[in-house]
Amino acid sequence: MMASKSFLVTKNLPEKFFKNISTKFMMDMWPHSHDITREQLLKRVAGKSGILCTLSDKIDGQLLDAAGPQLKCVSTLSVGYDHIDVDECKRRGILVGNTPDVLTDAVAELTIALLLATIRRLFEANQALREGKWLRGWGHFFMCGTMIKGSHIGLIGGSGRIGRSIIKRLRSFEPSRISYTSRTPHSFMEQEFGAHFLSMNELLAESDIIIVCCSLNDSTRHLLSAEQFCLMKSTAVVINTSRGSCIDQQALYETLKHGRIAAAGLDVMEQEPIATDDPLLALNNVVLLPHIGSAAQSTREQMIWMALDNLEAGIDGRPLVASVF
Repeated sequence: MMASKSFLVTKNLPEKFFKNISTKFMMDMWPHSHDITREQLLKRVAGKSGILCTLSDKIDGQLLDAAGPQLKCVSTLSVGYDHIDVDECKRRGILVGNTPDVLTDAVAELTIALLLATIRRLFEANQALREGKWLRGWGHFFMCGTMIKGSHIGLIGGSGRIGRSIIKRLRSFEPSRISYTSRTPHSFMEQEFGAHFLSMNELLAESDIIIVCCSLNDSTRHLLSAEQFCLMKSTAVVINTSRGSCIDQQALYETLKHGRIAAAGLDVMEQEPIATDDPLLALNNVVLLPHIGSAAQSTREQMIWMALDNLEAGIDGRPLVASVF
């Protein structure tokens, strides 16, 4: 008997993950390596009971209308869900699932890697070597950077899962102090992690290294802009592995260009993929990565399995493994 329910997968993913669920429901998977277009998304979602989407897919009222009233579940292959109109889904009785926890360690590891690459100027040094600038007469301070050891590190949103995982790894580098800011202080942060609460302005003014690891919402959009950069030390380094729009990218560019802070490392940008003519690409005091925080093979596979568990449960009308509300 033909399956009466179907689902859309907006990314071209390995079919091995879908062997079981595709025997239960009809599957429509985007067959190309590039992102699905908005036009195709609106067309292919019609009549579907479930959607497995990614951060690049805008799930709004228009799309929900195009899908129709039989849509039961939106399962995103990410922790973040600001690309989904959650309130509208909730109003329509559509379940929304995400993939928390499974990528925590991968993002924390990448954050440390990006931090080290930025403060020790690894990409800049690699480029200098390739351009023949590693000469016999190189200066005593050639390609010198700074260290985590002895630095004051401040985490914005540091009390969350990823923030705590980053702190665990940072402590082995022996920073002089670890601070965090959040809506309210948490006693466990000092007791278990040795992290001290500071107000946002205090953290920005006192930290040598500032790590952004908060979620994106209305209150954190452009959380770091020109005003906040002015509060930082001229030697400060900013690292962002959360969401691109937490930082005003134009303000960051102006700040870096004029040397108001030392450097930045970004795994996320306001526009993804970043435009090939973006002015940030012309600066040598910024390290840019293509949103690879969760890009460990085992992590990406676990994310697919969790997203599929959410999708199947949602279509069946069962509670999701990880629901955003």
